[in-house]
Amino acid sequence: MKEKMKVVLVLALMLCMTVPMFAGGGQQQTTAGAASADPVIIELWYGAAVTEAGPPPADWAVLKLIRDKLNIDLRLTALPSSESDQDVKVSAAAAANSLPDLFMVRREVWPNLVRTGLVAPVDELYALMPTRTRIQYDADSIAFTTINGKSYGLASPGSVARNEGMLIRKDWLDKLGLQIPVTIDDYLNVMRAFTFNDPDGNGRADTYGYGAFIEIFNHEEGLGRRMNNFFGAYGVPGTWNMTKANAGLNVRKPAYYDALVLIKRMVDEKIIDPNWLSYQKDDFRAAWKQGRFGIMYEQNAAYAAEANYAPFDANFPNGEWVVIDAPKGPQFQSVGVYTQAYRIYAVSSKAMEAGKGPAIARLLDWMSSDEGYFLLGWGERGVNYVLDANGIPTVTGLPDPSKGFTLPEMQPYTQLRNMVFYNGDVELAARYPTYKTATSGKTMSALTVLRDMQGRPWTAAVGSDALPNPNADLKRFYEQGVVEFVTGARQLTRENWNAWVAEFDRLGGADWEKAGIAAAEAANYLK
Repeated sequence: MKEKMKVVLVLALMLCMTVPMFAGGGQQQTTAGAASADPVIIELWYGAAVTEAGPPPADWAVLKLIRDKLNIDLRLTALPSSESDQDVKVSAAAAANSLPDLFMVRREVWPNLVRTGLVAPVDELYALMPTRTRIQYDADSIAFTTINGKSYGLASPGSVARNEGMLIRKDWLDKLGLQIPVTIDDYLNVMRAFTFNDPDGNGRADTYGYGAFIEIFNHEEGLGRRMNNFFGAYGVPGTWNMTKANAGLNVRKPAYYDALVLIKRMVDEKIIDPNWLSYQKDDFRAAWKQGRFGIMYEQNAAYAAEANYAPFDANFPNGEWVVIDAPKGPQFQSVGVYTQAYRIYAVSSKAMEAGKGPAIARLLDWMSSDEGYFLLGWGERGVNYVLDANGIPTVTGLPDPSKGFTLPEMQPYTQLRNMVFYNGDVELAARYPTYKTATSGKTMSALTVLRDMQGRPWTAAVGSDALPNPNADLKRFYEQGVVEFVTGARQLTRENWNAWVAEFDRLGGADWEKAGIAAAEAANYLK
């Protein structure tokens, strides 16, 4: 039996090395013909794309294709729809030492599996699946599953990260003969010009340099994400610093005070829309579409998707927003913090010890090939989808529309799409189509805007949204306090600020920081 296993491993490694280019596109096509040995059984517990739709049928053609092409007998089990039930199922299997070969696991459960030795390091697999590693696993995702120098899981991206950015009215810059701002002083000068030099030419004092509203999630600091770019200029964006060297609450760091001084200056000079404290999200978005301010922090689709841009286009056919870098401070520059949701797939130690690692890599690499990507993501070409002129899957023009991938009855055939989707251009182009505006005829693409925003300087804060939240009283003290300082309700001096921080600590701020750092260390979030 041992000799037979050696043969299987040698063949598997040889097959994994064979990765010629696929003729149909830019991704590689993994080719691994059926070996003479028995198929490798791989038990996979997956997170279903649409839990109510049910699993793929037992006679699913993809299972036969995987068996014939990869010499793998893939056995599928859908995890429960609720996260708590998923945790129970995985934890129960772990307690019984019966984890499947490959399985999705939530970050809340995964560290314990690592500590107990039930999941294996997967570092050696990355090189065995070059296509998938290139498009699914970057330095951030590998770091997300790395403990003591070893990666214990394969983390694929979930939600779209870094999908916001700084935008400026370029038509206003051009009218006033100004350049795109770079430094903090540049920003202040442009904001003043946008406020006082009538950039829209209507002869009224009805414009402002910057527009915002307070939008706070559990990883944004007290003034919210729309002010993150200014805190980023001082190296303190977001609630938490997630580096090992400087971990902790940004509000307790000296540079936070410097950022507050800058924002108070904007308020005092009246170069920020004074309604920013009362605006809700809809008010803010109505305001920029009505030409009220010339610099803002906005989400890619909220700005550039057809329905969202149309009112601005109708109001200002010659208006033009462009994405720019956040202000550059003395040492730092950052649009803000970003977190990234990842789906972790772990390999059980039993599977790795049984020599299944190369077969698992072969399977995953095929999933990310053109063939696997489109089959698992949209179904069979010509049956469930066709490609439009830009290579994007669509149901328009199908011979039998009743088999379109968008229909509920077809969803069991794409239940594994979360294992292949990675927020690539093919997926996002369908979500963010290119279009021409109705009034001005400009060509717009929320996808182009997204890629531009993602390429700007950001600060990683992966895991910060999973750290403990402050109690209600401390949260209220924090958020009210920083607003009072920038509006002048509290005098912003270093002495007053230090006294406020001391009170913040007395109310539980220092304990909150301590608990957050401990949680981040335990979950291996600090980098």
